Amino acid sequence: MMPYVNIRITKEGATPEQKALLIQGATQLLVDVLGKNPKTTVVSIDEVDTDNWGIGGETVTLLRKRK
Repeated sequence: MMPYVNIRITKEGATPEQKALLIQGATQLLVDVLGKNPKTTVVSIDEVDTDNWGIGGETVTLLRKRK
């Protein structure tokens, strides 16, 4: 069975280079820890708008405005 990793981050300008590093790192972690084949490891990144991400009953947008 091929491993599938889903990374969710807030949509705040992660660069293509940063996303590539996340994909490479998650893949390598599965290789190192579980001996998975990197050729069959799938990694996807979902970017979620801060209005659609809540913590403690409030959106991240509102929480960050208060900082």
